[in-house]
Amino acid sequence: MKIMTPQNGCVWITGASSGIGAALAAELAERGWAVAISARRASDLQNVAAQHDNIHSFVCDVTDRAAMAQTVSDIETKLGPIALGVMNAGIYLPTALPAFDASLFDRTFEVNLNGTVNGLAALVPLMVARGEGHISLISSVAGYGGLVTSAAYGASKAALFNMGESMAMDLKPSGVHISMVAPGFVKTPATDVNEFPMPFIIDADEAARRIADGLAKNKTHISFPRRFSYLLRVLNMLPRATYVKLAGRFMSR
Repeated sequence: MKIMTPQNGCVWITGASSGIGAALAAELAERGWAVAISARRASDLQNVAAQHDNIHSFVCDVTDRAAMAQTVSDIETKLGPIALGVMNAGIYLPTALPAFDASLFDRTFEVNLNGTVNGLAALVPLMVARGEGHISLISSVAGYGGLVTSAAYGASKAALFNMGESMAMDLKPSGVHISMVAPGFVKTPATDVNEFPMPFIIDADEAARRIADGLAKNKTHISFPRRFSYLLRVLNMLPRATYVKLAGRFMSR
């Protein structure tokens, strides 16, 4: 599968007004990419774009499918073909059970899953027509198995894994590469709300470097920190009752 470079076009990052998305925009800009960033908050996007001459902001809500299609058109008109698309937009709404709020699930899936689908709907046909491209879906180690307070978030990230892996199989003949990114705990405004221990937490700049390194090697699965990622994958090989007991104890509040 062809590795996409700045010579093939630009990169588009959704959810890039803060956190991992903003850090990744800066990292890829420093590596020579023309970077298009999108999110809902214009002022925050402009602050990110102001850090580098080759970062360009496009205000857009990922839950608006028509707006996402228009954004892709605007990006390609201004910057050329999107060679690398990073579907990063996502939210984390803790589920404070036993109180059950179904609206947390509605909103989480609207952004994390359907928002990603809206980006794919705009981007995949263009890449297939060109016979090349790389799309990366930002999931989470929470998608490997259930974690505390993550009933909605983890379910949406597990759905991204399933969707992304299926698409990787189906799109391979077309020349479009799909990769999955599974960060562990990264210090961002989203994780600042957590009231439980966050093992092996790293900052957003370090996460961005690891993602950029993996994308540059066309890795299909990028996960970090390795110790935490491997630990969760090993735990998920255990009988489910054992997993629930150990994972719950490991990150007990």
